[in-house]
Amino acid sequence: MNLSVIADEVRSCTRCPLHQERQRAVPGEGSTRARIMLIGEAPGKQEDMQGRPFVGRSGKILDNALQIAGLKREDLFITSVVKCRPPHNRLPRKSEVETCVAAHLQRQINVIQPDVICLLGGVSAKALLGESNLSRIRGRLIQRDRLYFPTYHPAAAGRNPAWCTAFEADLMQLRNLTTGA
Repeated sequence: MNLSVIADEVRSCTRCPLHQERQRAVPGEGSTRARIMLIGEAPGKQEDMQGRPFVGRSGKILDNALQIAGLKREDLFITSVVKCRPPHNRLPRKSEVETCVAAHLQRQINVIQPDVICLLGGVSAKALLGESNLSRIRGRLIQRDRLYFPTYHPAAAGRNPAWCTAFEADLMQLRNLTTGA
């Protein structure tokens, strides 16, 4: 199994109702050998239009924080828990998350085998760690079946200057964890 096969399956997926309103599914993109995998919540309007992750307002915040941290987007793999935009940017439903994680995300993780999975926001922390209190675990390395590093979602960081500073610091910490700096 490789990422391009999974991406093709994501683009043609009809396993949950989210496919009915999508323009484009967003399988994710980046290095097949990424040491760090970033997992967000769901595509937004710009992502749905372009079929690429984090290309809208949240993407600009993410790109800025990555630059500050000395991380290059092309060295990472960036995706979301669900691969289709929920209507009106609502949170993905539990059934949608469970379906997409089992059908696509878990397989992507297994192919990439990242050293660390950075969970961007509460939806991804809940989906992969079962943790609904992001502030309790944010900025900590958590060992489960893999190593996880939860932090704020770029959209949340963009709405709160203190969270933005913390988000940037978290990404620097993440870089240091994976480079030994």
